[in-house]
Amino acid sequence: MMLARVADSLYWIGRYIERAEHHCRLADVMLTAALDQNDAALEVARRSAWLEADAAEPWSEESAPSAAHGLVLDRQRQASIVSSLSRARENARQVRDHITTETWERLNLVYLRVISPNVERAFARSPAAFLQAIIADLHLFKGAVDATMSHGEGWRFLLLGVYLERAQLLARLLNVCFGERSEATPLDDPMTQMLVLRMACALEPYLRVYTAEIEPRSLLEFLLFDEEFPRSIRFSTQRMEDHLTLLSRPTGSNDRSRPERLAARLSGRLQFADMDETLAPGALLASVAHECSAIHDAIYETYVRYPLEQRLPV
Repeated sequence: MMLARVADSLYWIGRYIERAEHHCRLADVMLTAALDQNDAALEVARRSAWLEADAAEPWSEESAPSAAHGLVLDRQRQASIVSSLSRARENARQVRDHITTETWERLNLVYLRVISPNVERAFARSPAAFLQAIIADLHLFKGAVDATMSHGEGWRFLLLGVYLERAQLLARLLNVCFGERSEATPLDDPMTQMLVLRMACALEPYLRVYTAEIEPRSLLEFLLFDEEFPRSIRFSTQRMEDHLTLLSRPTGSNDRSRPERLAARLSGRLQFADMDETLAPGALLASVAHECSAIHDAIYETYVRYPLEQRLPV
């Protein structure tokens, strides 16, 4: 049985890595939208970043380049890319004997990229190339995780963190577009819709399903319910359920607050939901974010802060 502190570190490596990759795309879209003078897409990226930082719109007066720079390199902001990668590396350092050399090296390389003495110059010279290089490094890290780590408990905790973070981030992004305050960021412009899909790394997969017809309803349906796209909320919640079911410990309890039960309930709702029945997408998206938070709390209660009597053999 894995130690609680090891499970916790692996879980947070997954979350921080996914957060850093998502924020790379937000920053890239901020800069692209500013160049294209696309205020709607810029507002979506800004508000998504504000939500994830739990902040009261701290960048509303900043220019897009300044806001993107802060999202990438500001060490004082907990949600910045450099902060996320620093925390991921520190967690990896604490469980170095539970990950492979290849995964450690890939994470260390991307961490060194964002703390390099020349990082400000590299970002200023070509922000898009800098962000794409980080995304490529993070893809290599995830590939090393999948190809070199044993697919046991440690691997499952790391992937659990990835998918839970992914579902939450995408729910927040879609809530900005379709939630109660979405009228502030209209999606009636095809270029805005295209940039939203880019934020979710979904443009090419979407076009393969819906061809060139991009419209808000199809965009929401794809990112919420597509069962094959690995970044959709449905796909992510199904993987969460799979990993938690295999991690679950037989306790003889029918506790409905156990994480695998909560994940199965959320996954089932999305599996059998229908766009025609989704009359209030904002309510559904808020519910997804809330239930992901509940799953996180249940993971901690079950695997990190579980009672002493469950830790000791009977």
